[in-house]
Amino acid sequence: MNVLVTAGPTREAIDPVRYLTNRSSGKMGYEIAAAFAREGHAVLLVSGPTALDLPEGVDFLPVESAAEMHDAVSRQIGRMRIAVFAAAVADYRPLRVADGKIKKSKQPLTLELEPTPDILGSARTEFGFRGTLVGFAAETSDLEAQARDKLVRKGCDLVVANDVSQPGIGFDSDVNEVLLVRPDRIEPLPRASKHELARTLVRIMLEIHHEKTNVANPSCTSD
Repeated sequence: MNVLVTAGPTREAIDPVRYLTNRSSGKMGYEIAAAFAREGHAVLLVSGPTALDLPEGVDFLPVESAAEMHDAVSRQIGRMRIAVFAAAVADYRPLRVADGKIKKSKQPLTLELEPTPDILGSARTEFGFRGTLVGFAAETSDLEAQARDKLVRKGCDLVVANDVSQPGIGFDSDVNEVLLVRPDRIEPLPRASKHELARTLVRIMLEIHHEKTNVANPSCTSD
């Protein structure tokens, strides 16, 4: 089946040489894309800038900003059955981008920021996606409550949440520890390599998709 995975950070330009970004390495999203491909699925990876090698057997669509990722997803999601939003998309971008390099001075510099497009939040409403929707939540407090709120507000079938304030997991790390939040239950997954964790997550995502498909089409036994 067709699977969309977003990964990596976005870069929001301040001027031609500077940008706002975050600490996401893209490793979790790339491992998920690779795991789906190993299962024989047709995977499109929409990724912000990373230093990672492209997983084997995966189609690749590089983007830089949140707006570019929003546009790419809007064009591609209609043919997908599963969409996994693992990218760490910037929440804000500069309201105005300077035409030339901003020169250093002794005076404070103030940046006025505006919200970026809500890509995950657009999936059900703006894009009309009806497949299996998976969101990610990188939090520093109230992990379960924050993930539950995202699940409900954005119409997800699953939210994969992790506490990035914990040392040794999450951003820039090869290991992670996550909490799976579904409409009817939660499930913690113990600390593991992102490679192993991706295999577990893909298995669970496929189970959710098949359950959802069978409920919508009771005569169908597979997808």
